Amino acid sequence: MQRQISEADYRDFQRFLEEASGILLGENRHYLVASRLHRLLEECGLPSVGDLLVRLRREGRGELYNRTVDAMTTNETLWFRDIHPYEMLKDVILPEFVRGEARRLAVWSAACATGQEPYSISMVVEEFLSNHPRALPNGVSILATDISGRVLDEARRGVYDAVTLARGLSPERRERFMRPVTTKTGQAWEIRPEVRSRVTFREINLIQPLIGIGRFDILFCRNILIYFSSDLKRTLLSRLHGALNPKGYLILGASESIAGVSDHFTMVHAGRSVMYRALPPRITPR
Repeated sequence: MQRQISEADYRDFQRFLEEASGILLGENRHYLVASRLHRLLEECGLPSVGDLLVRLRREGRGELYNRTVDAMTTNETLWFRDIHPYEMLKDVILPEFVRGEARRLAVWSAACATGQEPYSISMVVEEFLSNHPRALPNGVSILATDISGRVLDEARRGVYDAVTLARGLSPERRERFMRPVTTKTGQAWEIRPEVRSRVTFREINLIQPLIGIGRFDILFCRNILIYFSSDLKRTLLSRLHGALNPKGYLILGASESIAGVSDHFTMVHAGRSVMYRALPPRITPR
């Protein structure tokens, strides 16, 4: 049986979650919090969310802190979700990069969850290279990041059951880019080395400064901004702009827009899709 959450505890938890992850928890989401935290409270022997907050304040950042944030983070994802960004990558961005500089192409998949997005990107790259074998001679690197260490461990394994694969991965791509394996729970499929090898995983909280992350040509940051306040969106978009190479591309979720929030990018239309291109940094006159 799920515990009732007092209004005071709910308000305190709202503040904790926004400070920890940037997620802006709306009004009257008491049931969501109760259902997401029920198992954690049971395992830790904590009577209420208020008791959880007391312990979090006492212990600071540690295992319980990470488990609490992880429980409230949405880790739902699909293969080739909203297919249009992947079509843009294949038909517009990769050909443009081939015509440009010959450096190594750097891609960042932010909030990658259990790995479907970065592996989908790598599959598109593999398909592109099969049709253009001399393109991208210096290769492609894909950094995949998430706030949750637990889902990153799943992503690194690159092993998925049939139900997970059915959510967006065609049988043709499954046969080409996966290989069958036997696990403790039965038959599963594993990402092939040529797809896995260009992807690396790293735990990153996007609301914290992006130190030592490098610079990228393409940045997938999809279905993340919708959880943040306007002020945090503005700050994050400024940081993401700083992580992009000149004229690099930012790809957001289908329902997301930066209108009125950031002037660091210009909108680019490609078929039925939209992406954003980094503008040069503004120079402030002395």
